[in-house]
Amino acid sequence: MTLTDHDKPKGPRMDFKRYAIYATPAPGPLADFGAAWLGWDCAAGCAVDHPHVSGLPMPLAEITDAPRKYGLHATMKPPFRLTEGQNEAALKAAFERFCSTTAPVTLDALTLARLGRFLALVPLGDQTALNALAAKTVKAFEPFRAPLTESELTHRRAAGLSPEQDALLLKWGYPYVIEAFRFHITLTGKLPRAQAVETHTILARLIEPLLPRPFPISSLALMGEDGLGRFHLIHRRALSG
Repeated sequence: MTLTDHDKPKGPRMDFKRYAIYATPAPGPLADFGAAWLGWDCAAGCAVDHPHVSGLPMPLAEITDAPRKYGLHATMKPPFRLTEGQNEAALKAAFERFCSTTAPVTLDALTLARLGRFLALVPLGDQTALNALAAKTVKAFEPFRAPLTESELTHRRAAGLSPEQDALLLKWGYPYVIEAFRFHITLTGKLPRAQAVETHTILARLIEPLLPRPFPISSLALMGEDGLGRFHLIHRRALSG
C-alpha cells in the first residue's frame, strides 16, 4: 500500500550519499507551513519562499539555516551511508516490508517547546509506543548502515557525549537513539536565549492552530540526502501492521 502521488518525489533520479527514515507530517496545513517556515520542501524536493513574519528578532532565513536542509521531520533512523553490498533498491524493499508489518502510533498532541537553544515540536502524553517504534526502526535497518569513519566519530564526539551516549554512537552510529531518543521536529537552529524566547512567542501563535489533536504517526518516509546535504522524499509508506 502506497500513499498518493502527491507524496512521491518528482524529477530525475538522484544519487544519494546518505539515507534516513523520518516521521513527516502528512500533506496539509502543518506540512505546508513547515516547508515555508524552513524554506525547504523535502517532499517536493525544492526550495520554498519564507513567509513574511513580523517581529522576529532576526531574519527567518538565519533562524532556520541549520535545520533547513532536512525539511520538516522527526528522525526515526538517523542518516547513514549504505554499507558495502547494499543498494537503494534493497533498502526500499526492506522499508516496504517494515512498514507493512509495523503498527501506527498516535500521540495526544504536539506542542512548541524550547529545547536548550532551539525550538521544536514535541509530543504530549504517554510516549511508550512512540519510543518503541523509534527503537524498532533503528534496529531494523542496521544491516544497511555502513560503519562510521574515524572522522565521523570525531565529529560526533566533539559535542561532548556522555559515556552512555558514546556507547550508543559506537553500537548504532548515533548517540541519541534507543534510550536516549527524544522525538522532536526541529524548527530553528541554536539561538541566543533572548532571541529563542522572542521567536517562540511569535511562532507559537502561527503554528499551534495547525497542530492536530490527536497527532497520528501513520506513515514513515524513506529519505535521501543529495550532494548539497538536502534531504528528499524517496518513498512514503503507510504503517499497516
